[in-house]
Amino acid sequence: MKKMRVLILVWCMVILSVSGAAGVYAEEKAKTGAAAGNTASPVLAPSARSAILMDAATGTVIFEKNSHDKLPPASITKIMTMLLTVEALDEGRLQLTDKVRTSEYAASMGGSQIFLEPGEEMSVDEMLKGIAMASGNDASVAMAEKLAGSESAFVDMMNQKAEALGLKDTHFANCNGLPAENHYSSAHDIAVISRELLKHEQIIKYTGSYQDYLRKDSAKPFWLVNTNKLVRFYTGADGLKTGYTSEAKFCLSATASRDGLRAIAVVLGEPNTKTRNSEVSGMFDYLFAQYKLHNIHKEGDIVGTLNIEKGVKTELPLKAAENYSVLLRKGVTQEGIRHEVVVPKSIKAPVAADQTVGKLVVYQGTNVVKEYELKAGESVAKAGWWKLFKRTAGSLFSVD
Repeated sequence: MKKMRVLILVWCMVILSVSGAAGVYAEEKAKTGAAAGNTASPVLAPSARSAILMDAATGTVIFEKNSHDKLPPASITKIMTMLLTVEALDEGRLQLTDKVRTSEYAASMGGSQIFLEPGEEMSVDEMLKGIAMASGNDASVAMAEKLAGSESAFVDMMNQKAEALGLKDTHFANCNGLPAENHYSSAHDIAVISRELLKHEQIIKYTGSYQDYLRKDSAKPFWLVNTNKLVRFYTGADGLKTGYTSEAKFCLSATASRDGLRAIAVVLGEPNTKTRNSEVSGMFDYLFAQYKLHNIHKEGDIVGTLNIEKGVKTELPLKAAENYSVLLRKGVTQEGIRHEVVVPKSIKAPVAADQTVGKLVVYQGTNVVKEYELKAGESVAKAGWWKLFKRTAGSLFSVD
């Protein structure tokens, strides 16, 4: 009888242990899919040490595997280098025709390079080709020195940008990804940086080209072939950056676009290029086969109105700063998808341009599937006392 009780007790403990583990597993599975209608996490990138699959338009994560592990990013580092470069171009601090001089330090970089000579000059346009297509470590340092005066000052800019993007798993020690102490990132953070880079559409001209030339009309022409073979062999692929060191293994942050969808796939620590490219292709195949975009508002649409107290204007229309959309699984109906503009009843002037003033919340049923920040499209200064007096008098006596 005593043995029977012991056996029953042990059996109960086994059942509780299994059910508890199943509950934890189900909870972890539920965390991986944020798209509306997503019910299960796919098995993707089995050979990668870390991976993530993201919809570029909405930032929705479809799949992730150890996505916040801090790992050496190798030459994927150059995505941040390119981001700071195209930001400088968009802001007018740099022109594509500007000449970039190669220092002795930049020319001394090993690994992947475009074989810059000390004192050699190339245009920003040519340097971007060398970084994006050939993964030139020398071109990356030359570009960093052009923008910030020194690589160390540029690295400070890189880390400041990472902080501004809210990245928690990233710290840069150089601009090209050569092995260095305290130089790391994660699949998640790389996807976020990649998404930010893709907002600058001109970058695809560089990352999406399979071959080109540098010094074409010189005595030493240099043939560029993109290190990312997917841009030639996967339909719709047009970027972004490969990476390899003996420590990092084979890495890739890739993007592809089909039928209005743009995917970002990041893999770190793959065993070889064939597996890396195959697993990224599989991630793309999954997203394009399983998902679609449901548009809420187009860029420029008026989505609401902000009431302003004591301003030169009494109200400000709120415009969609980009296309507002949600990712849905194919076969999931759009019924139950609704959105709501959440802004305060009023806000006191002054209001700064680009100031966050509310949000647009998208629901599926009662579940929040996406939130977009709403920002003031222009500044609104505080009104003077005479304008406020006339406004008050007008409301009382119907005169202007």
